[in-house]
Amino acid sequence: MASLKAKLAQWAKAFKQQTLVVYFSARDPRTPLLVRLLALLAAAYALSPIDLIPDFIPVIGYLDDLILLPLGIALIVKFTPPEVISDAKVQAANLAERPTSYFAATVIVTIWLALGLLCYQWLARL
Repeated sequence: MASLKAKLAQWAKAFKQQTLVVYFSARDPRTPLLVRLLALLAAAYALSPIDLIPDFIPVIGYLDDLILLPLGIALIVKFTPPEVISDAKVQAANLAERPTSYFAATVIVTIWLALGLLCYQWLARL
């Protein structure tokens, strides 16, 4: 079980890295327009509440995300010029090396919770 957990964590880290590479390569002016549009579609699909198979369907609901998003990322990487990909990998690695500020994360979460509480109180008065 620990081995599976380690493999999943490693896969998630690699997927995050590839996502950053796609993000930086899509912003590069040397990337062809069609590839940029494909990156935009992949991002829109990832963030969209509408899926081909709704997520509330057990197991199968997430299957489309697990197949389509890595496939989209692979296509984007394949059709992006190699020099753009190598530059994007450097940018992604530099971003990953930045220290994480847990204090800033705590402040942001606290602000969101306070705003949520204020909205709840406001709605309760109505």
